[in-house]
Amino acid sequence: MRPLAGELEAYFETVGNLGRRIEASDGQGRAVAPAAAMAWAIQTAENCKSDKARIYFVGNGGSAGIASHMAIDWMKNGGFAATCFNDGASLTCLANDLGFEQVFALPLSRQARPGDLLIAISSSGKSANILAAVAAARSAGAKVMTLSGFTPENPLRRTGDMNFFIPDRLYGFVELAHLCICHAVLDISMGWRAGGDEPVYAANTAGTV
Repeated sequence: MRPLAGELEAYFETVGNLGRRIEASDGQGRAVAPAAAMAWAIQTAENCKSDKARIYFVGNGGSAGIASHMAIDWMKNGGFAATCFNDGASLTCLANDLGFEQVFALPLSRQARPGDLLIAISSSGKSANILAAVAAARSAGAKVMTLSGFTPENPLRRTGDMNFFIPDRLYGFVELAHLCICHAVLDISMGWRAGGDEPVYAANTAGTV
């Protein structure tokens, strides 16, 4: 077995630097400082909570895993009205009857309202069903935050009110960064601070899963 010390050290060094590589832009394509973009995301999410609006997560594959993970964490721990559309029966029904591009767009067209927030996740930024979901959310008057990666000209990066982009072509690094961005929004909203303050959980079941 070949030694992996060098590769392992470089891998985790790259993971540790992912936050410094985040790029952000607004709906007009103008660069936004990552800290300002995160502040927008936190404030928009908190507005949803205070206004009793909903937060939707959509993604495919690994990004679907992030969507499910974040929907339950934001709902249980953060007290947000957060959900995703990853039910197997729903996905197969809509894909079979309407085409895979509509598996998120149709539920959003029925459920999204002005003041809601869609968090659209796609490593490539090219997934047709994610782009259709954004269009449906826009038509409903919801705000949109996108998380993408790979190439800077990917179409998803131009569709959100706030767009986070990870300049890397490896799925693992892009997905880890997307997960960290979503966790950062949640944890800071719940009270985490640089001094080590603990988040305040909305539910009294923290730490059970």
